Amino acid sequence: MLKLKLNSEFGTLRAVITHRPGHEIERLTPYNTSELLFEDVPYLEVMQKEHDEFTSLIHNSTGARVYRLHELLVDVLIDDDLLFKVFSENLEHKNLRHLAEDIIPRYSTSECSSILIAGIKVKELRKKFQSRYLDQFIDAEYIIPPSPNLYFMRDPAAVIQTGVICSEMKYSGRQRESNLLRIIFENHHLFKDNFNRVYPNDKLSSPIPTIEGGDVIVLSDKALAIGCSERTDSEAIQAVARSVMSEGAVERVYEVMLPAKRNFMHLDTVFTIIDENLIVTYPDAMNAILKTVVYRKEGIDEQGQAIMVAENINESIISVLKKEIDYLEVIETGDGNPDYALREQWYDGANVFAIGPRRVISYNRNKFTNRALREAGVEVLETSSSELSRGLGGPRCMTMPIDRQAF
Repeated sequence: MLKLKLNSEFGTLRAVITHRPGHEIERLTPYNTSELLFEDVPYLEVMQKEHDEFTSLIHNSTGARVYRLHELLVDVLIDDDLLFKVFSENLEHKNLRHLAEDIIPRYSTSECSSILIAGIKVKELRKKFQSRYLDQFIDAEYIIPPSPNLYFMRDPAAVIQTGVICSEMKYSGRQRESNLLRIIFENHHLFKDNFNRVYPNDKLSSPIPTIEGGDVIVLSDKALAIGCSERTDSEAIQAVARSVMSEGAVERVYEVMLPAKRNFMHLDTVFTIIDENLIVTYPDAMNAILKTVVYRKEGIDEQGQAIMVAENINESIISVLKKEIDYLEVIETGDGNPDYALREQWYDGANVFAIGPRRVISYNRNKFTNRALREAGVEVLETSSSELSRGLGGPRCMTMPIDRQAF
């Protein structure tokens, strides 16, 4: 049984969820990459080899359990009623809920799970059966669209001090990623008894303010940082702040204002924490962020909700972090060289994955950042990255830690 609560970003890893890229990657073409939020068309077989190397490195270096999303999904969709419900919901956008009863019997549970990830086209269904309801669509049209971004497991949810933030994704095409994670957390025997949904809650109006897991960083057991970015709204940050302060020991939530730029997409592309007093950062972004709002817990009202006060801090995020983290040590991407930093930031040099205090996994292509980390006494385990990096996400982006040693 997993607690689904974390109080640090760097405690020794015990369990993590990943997704091995699959057929959804082969749905990418030079003409739909922008629509599907990709920069390039990766080579799947090499991508899978690199991902296998990455997950083996996690397990072999820590002994942590590495759960694959597809396998967890199969475990819960063995329940026929749940499978029908999930499939029906994912056909609703085409007004084809009723087709679920025709599709499901023709595929195994594993194949149904794959369809929910990789999508399915009209022509693929027509090979299985004929239906007048499909006549309105052309062969190449998707009845369920693919989710090629799903190998970036950090985005659909975030495990924090009091439970799980279930992401409300900025782009509707990615919302299924978060929905599948929520279904697993709610129904899988490993998680359901300890699953506490921090966000969203029933008090939020529609549309629900967006938030993505890459913007969420646990600073300590008492503090949380969330990027206000092109993907995460201030209203969502305030709702999370109120929830975590009401439910647990969290006393401060920092709303960090990020520039609306592609390479600053989430807060974890700007900095990551790799020990209690050590971070790796992209210096240009860190120095450019000159506004942060801190929400503080002042008490609890009669309804058991946190009483919050907000304070604007017009300082660099580095200055803010130095107030939160004693004796902060900062390592810059590219080893401080502006040209190297620009190159390595594009391939997520600051987005390393901490598997323990001062132990990280980093893309092998970020050689100058890795050198700077080693010179600071950090153990750097390098993983191949020629194809994985094409989606513009790093090792932290590809992982969803669900259990760490308490720190």
